[in-house]
This record gives sequence, C-alpha cells and structure tokens, in this order.
Amino acid sequence: MAKAGAGQTKAKEFVFEWAGKDRQGKVLHGETRAAGEAQVQVALRRQGIFVTKIKKRSMRGSRSIKPKDIALFTRQMATMMKAGVPLLPSFDIVGRGNPNPSANRLFNDIRQDVETGTSLSTAFRKHPLHFDHLYCNVVEAGEAAGILDTLMERLATHLEKTEAIKRKIKSAMMYPLSVIVVAFLVITVIMIFVIPAFQEVFTSFGADLPTPTLWVMSVSAFFVHYWWLVFSLMGGGAYFFLQAWKRSPRVQSVMDRVLLKLPIFGRLLHKACLTRWTRTLSTMFTAGVPLVEALDSVGGVAGNSVYREATERIQHEVATGTSLTAAMGNTHVFPSMVLQMCAIGEESGTIDHMLGKAADFYEQEFDEMVAGLSSLMEPIIIVLLGGVIGGIVVAMYLPVFKLGHVA
Repeated sequence: MAKAGAGQTKAKEFVFEWAGKDRQGKVLHGETRAAGEAQVQVALRRQGIFVTKIKKRSMRGSRSIKPKDIALFTRQMATMMKAGVPLLPSFDIVGRGNPNPSANRLFNDIRQDVETGTSLSTAFRKHPLHFDHLYCNVVEAGEAAGILDTLMERLATHLEKTEAIKRKIKSAMMYPLSVIVVAFLVITVIMIFVIPAFQEVFTSFGADLPTPTLWVMSVSAFFVHYWWLVFSLMGGGAYFFLQAWKRSPRVQSVMDRVLLKLPIFGRLLHKACLTRWTRTLSTMFTAGVPLVEALDSVGGVAGNSVYREATERIQHEVATGTSLTAAMGNTHVFPSMVLQMCAIGEESGTIDHMLGKAADFYEQEFDEMVAGLSSLMEPIIIVLLGGVIGGIVVAMYLPVFKLGHVA
C-alpha cells in the first residue's frame, strides 16, 4: 500500500464541544480541535473518557472581526510568549477564550499554517484584511531577531492605544450628532403638528400676521406636504455622501483636508493623526524595520490622506538620501516639536525613543482636548438649539402680542 507523502495537505480541523464521564463517573465538559467527530471519540477514549455528546462549534451568526479583536489577540499572545508558553498551545488557549467564532476560525487557520511549518509572519500575511503591513513586518522582524515576545507586546500596546484614540474621537462626535438628530426630530414634530394648530387660530383673527410668523407657517406648510421628500433627500443624501466618502479617493482627500481645517475638531484630528503617525514609526524602528520600508506602513495608519500623501513624499526623499527630519519639514505638515525631537533622535541614534515621547505628548494633549471639548460642546449646543426653538416660539406668539397691544 502506498504511503502518503510527507508534503500531504493536513486535513482541516474544527472545534468540537463535548461532554462525557471519566472512569469514576464524574461528568466532564471540554473542547477539542479535530478533523471530525470520530477523531474526537478516539482521542477522548484514550484518555479514559466515555463520551455522551459531541457538537461542532457553529460558525453561523458570528460577529465580524474588529480591530479590537486583533488587539486583544495580540495582547494575549504576547502574554503567553512572555510566560514561556509555546506558540501552538498559545493559539489553543487564546482560541478557546475568544467568544467570537469568526475570530476563532481565523486564529485556527493561522495555527494550522504554523503547525505545517509556515512562519508566523507568513501565516499573518495570508489575511491582509485583519493583519496589515505594519503588523506583519513587526512580527517578521521579531522572528528574525528572536525577540518575538517583546515586539508582540509592543505591537499590542500600539494597537490598544490606536483603538483608544478612535474610541475617544467617536465619543467626542457622538454627543453633538445625537443632540442634533433629536433636535431635528423635535422641530419636525413642531412644524407638522403644532404650527398648523396655531395657523387655524390665527386664521380666525382676520388680521395681518407678522413676517416671522408668516415665514414659520410657510416652512410648516412645506413640511406638512413634503415631509416624505425632506426625509428622503436627507437620508439618501447622507447615504450617498458616506458611500462616496468611503469609495472615492478624491472625495476622501477633499474631506480629509476640510476636516483638518475645522475650527475645533481640526486641531483634535491633527493631534490624533500625529499620535498614531509617530507611535507607529516608533514601533517600526523598535522592531528594526528599515526606514523606507517602515514608511510604507506608516502612511495609512494616520487615518488621513493628508498625512498619507506627506508620508509618500517623505519616503521618496529619504530613498534619495535626504534625512528623515528634512524630509518631514519639507511637507509642512508636522509641527516644530516633532521635527526637533526627530532631529535629536537622528543625532543620538534614539529616534524610536524620541518618536515614542512625541506620541505620548500628543496623546496627553489629545486626551485633555477631548475632555475640554466635551464640556464646551454642551453649552454651545444648548444655546444654538434654544435660539432655534425659541425663535419659532416667539414667531408664533407675535400675533398674540400684537392683538393684545391693539386691544
């Protein structure tokens, strides 16, 4: 009988949940990774366990894999490596502890690649949707230098801080947006249901109405007859605008530039981009990745096309022999503090440390600005909404005041 060759493809494995009893009759539960139920039966029987139930873990209805799942996975793997746990058992432990079946399946696929002799960085590169160039380059550098545990820990810190910045930006934007949406709904209800009732009363007066009242009533009449058009245009416009922003590079570039020029939020986004840019480059330097190759991964991490285009210019100039500090200064995007710290780092050979310090500084400023913005937005929104709704109320009571004055 011919034997299977050494290069035979390994059967795909799944996670099976099982229940059974040992020789003393004690009920046991657990999970096992295997190619099929028969393999689970044989493995458990060898351990003296009588199996009563086997069920393959379902992958249906699972959540999508989010960046925070990758950050958690990286932190757990770094902790396991620091504790001296081998790579494959680390995957097993992390996979069993993850509640997201999609993430569990992804980690299982990577584990199988590593088990067949593939390097960890190569296994990660097969999933570019979840592991970008930055991630794969740092892991590859850690494998080559034998410091994978240290760099995985550094990478986990980088991912956690990046996700924290994203959450803070979303929280800073969520409050004003939610208040604006609620205010629009309230004004719509007033226009459709309240103003027409006033209009019937004013019609019975038989007197000329003030101009503000006539204007509010005309807006109300438009809402009553064309409310479906207003909501359709606003909903459809917002949807198509967001789709264009997501899919069109030209729209992205224009909107990124506009956002950076906003009075308050522009400064906030600048600090967020600087924090991510400097921290990412610091992480790449720590991993020993060459500068030109590191810049290839840094541009997209900032999350803004202005910084991405600036990074491409820096990469081109550095490749032709220009120093990093000079190339950054030629873009007119980075503040003088970042340039000075980068120059000191280049002269002393501690550019990774200096960029990390710059990232910490701008992260602290970002946190302080978010806290101040949250407290500042509330009175501004209250004043604006009070002015709009108060103006409508005054406009509708002007005829009452006028009649009382005439009487």
